[in-house]
Amino acid sequence: MAAPVPVQLAEIWVYLSATPLLGLTVTLLAYQGAYWLYKRANFHPLANPVLLAVAALVLLLALTGTPYPTYFDGAQFVHFLLGPATVALAIPLYTQLPKLRAMAGPLLAALVVGSLTATVSAVAIGKLFGASEASLLSLAPKSVTTPIAMGIAERIGGLPSLTAVLVITTGILGAVSARFIYQALGVADHAVRGFAIGVASHGIGTARAFQVSEQAGAFSGLAMGLNALVTALLVPLLLPWLQRWIQ
Repeated sequence: MAAPVPVQLAEIWVYLSATPLLGLTVTLLAYQGAYWLYKRANFHPLANPVLLAVAALVLLLALTGTPYPTYFDGAQFVHFLLGPATVALAIPLYTQLPKLRAMAGPLLAALVVGSLTATVSAVAIGKLFGASEASLLSLAPKSVTTPIAMGIAERIGGLPSLTAVLVITTGILGAVSARFIYQALGVADHAVRGFAIGVASHGIGTARAFQVSEQAGAFSGLAMGLNALVTALLVPLLLPWLQRWIQ
């Protein structure tokens, strides 16, 4: 019997890169590998699996010369699941209703202050470093979950693609640094910790909060959803003032 003809690895890659399932497969493998490293590091914040998976995917796409639209043809299936995953956050939140009712007033005040602080401080820091007007407007919604942040940026004259990068960066930085900040400030209540990281770091921060406790994750999910709503209302109202300030 004749030996099978070997197939070149490059030819296999060319074939796979033309199928939409490639993006889905490499995304899942990258995150699985990153999460394995995260566990091996004893869940240290600096080994955040989202950060590691993003870095691995960027490196893979750069080395193979794969266009981002080709990758996203498959990865969009994961992107679609963000919606159902966000809605599912209502389930652990329901179990926290008694504490939520008791803290409703302070949480509402923290939500408004946190939303304003995230917007104004981001624009102020960008202005300090000489960013362009379009970049500054792209910074304004950086603490909101990606789809809503991109919509806000487009509406106020920012760059949605830049906003998406800033949102992901904000989420990763929040997930990595939150524990150290809470320890420095002496914040121990899991509800307070979760709500704060949800306001500041949206979905990526919420994923990190669920790894700490269900209570932290539930309050983080609540903060993520409410902050998206409040920011979508506040930023357009603040737009005339922001434009006068940054010009």
